[in-house]
Amino acid sequence: MRKKISVLGSTGSIGIQALEVARLRGFDVVALAAYSNIAVIEAQIREFKPKMAAVMDEKAAAELKIKVGDTTTQILVGIEGVCACAQIGDTVLNGIVGMAGLLPTLAAIDAGREIALANKETLVAAGGLVMKRAAAQGVRILPVDSEHSAIFQSLQGCPDEKAIKRLILTASGGPFFGKTARELETVSVKQALDHPNWSMGAKITIDSATMMNKGLELIEAVWLFNVEPRQVDILVHRQSIVHSLVEFTDNSVIAQLGVPDMRIPIQYALTYPNRYESPVKQLRLEEWGNLTFKSPDDEAFPCMNLCRKAITLGGLYPAAANAANEAANKLFRDGKIKFLQIAEMVEKAMDIATAKEDYSLQDVLDTDSFARRFVEEHLN
Repeated sequence: MRKKISVLGSTGSIGIQALEVARLRGFDVVALAAYSNIAVIEAQIREFKPKMAAVMDEKAAAELKIKVGDTTTQILVGIEGVCACAQIGDTVLNGIVGMAGLLPTLAAIDAGREIALANKETLVAAGGLVMKRAAAQGVRILPVDSEHSAIFQSLQGCPDEKAIKRLILTASGGPFFGKTARELETVSVKQALDHPNWSMGAKITIDSATMMNKGLELIEAVWLFNVEPRQVDILVHRQSIVHSLVEFTDNSVIAQLGVPDMRIPIQYALTYPNRYESPVKQLRLEEWGNLTFKSPDDEAFPCMNLCRKAITLGGLYPAAANAANEAANKLFRDGKIKFLQIAEMVEKAMDIATAKEDYSLQDVLDTDSFARRFVEEHLN
């Protein structure tokens, strides 16, 4: 039988590439979900003929329903519709950006669906809650982010997690590598969106420029691989060929390498434990020459250490940091704050959080809402 998959965030970068993999592997796409890009999702519906499709924006959903009225695809609306899409199929790929991905992840877990997770915020904001519920339901969460996929792949053949000494996340360094904090005071949105290696959505690209994305990945790694925050290090690797590494107790290090192309980790998550031919260019190291590694500049890019502090404190601190970053990231993209103010707002918003370990979903949502309001109210 053909594997059935649901793709959430189908019109974004990860979703589009996931559908490329689905096309190549002959998967049966049973559900699609997007925010409002009806032109793209209409084309996806006509090609893949899913059982259902959801659009978060109510007006866009109504328009899409008319446009695809000649198909058999059921059109759903809002977060409830997205969660419904998350509850069918063998594997649910969650490529939604931001906190909007949390409830669909929980819906997929409650339905017992395997999850290919590209939504960092699910584990950043509610890692304890999500992992506990997944374990109770016997649901497997497979990482899609290139860094976490690299760690996951490097851990194959190591059944004892106690043998892990250190996880090493690699970072491209974004467009501002080598710049000082003073030089970053006047950078523009256009400059921040000019990523040297990866093609991503605007929010994630700004996170890469601030290196907040690496801080979020640190938190995610703690939950995915059951390690302590002190066991996760970050190195700047400009070439984006070594996607991450694992150091073991015997001081051997295993890494996963490949050209910077998200279709490798997407396909591995959707076909695990099997590997298949992919359309990705073959890695020829002689064409790349030197591969370099440097420690990140924590003074110019403080977001990484803010995230390390948040997960070390635990509880609702990561949720506050994540929400404040999402709000501040958007304000920067809208031209309302300066680049360095993103980290400043994250740090200030963390003061409202608590280290409450046994938190509920409502606690996470309340913290998220409060941190966003805090950022909006402290614009000046």
